[in-house]
Amino acid sequence: MPGKQFRFQKWDMVAIFGVVLLAVLIFALFLPGSRGTEAYAEIYLEGKLVTIVSLTEEQTFLVTGAYSNTISIRDGKIAVVASNCPGEDCVHCGWAESPGRSIVCLPNGLEIRVVAENGDVDFVVG
Repeated sequence: MPGKQFRFQKWDMVAIFGVVLLAVLIFALFLPGSRGTEAYAEIYLEGKLVTIVSLTEEQTFLVTGAYSNTISIRDGKIAVVASNCPGEDCVHCGWAESPGRSIVCLPNGLEIRVVAENGDVDFVVG
């Protein structure tokens, strides 16, 4: 109808505001780390659990198997910062902080798993 213009009514604005508010609440509910659980890391060497470390304590330590990996924890994140393994893919993985993320050094048989305090994985993206 060519001569009519669409105008927002009062209840149209209320409905739009309600949908936007609901979307924000759902996003906040599923946002990683929104549950306030403390993350920690399980460190495995050749498939055997070597140690469990909190991601709240800043520290750097060495894990030695066939090769050596220097692991650093700071700002609630963990990473392999140095390694003498071929390719050093584990160093290039970067920092992991979200439950469900892991860092692997295949030549050394090292695996670092980030786990939430309750043991559940919220979700992993990317």
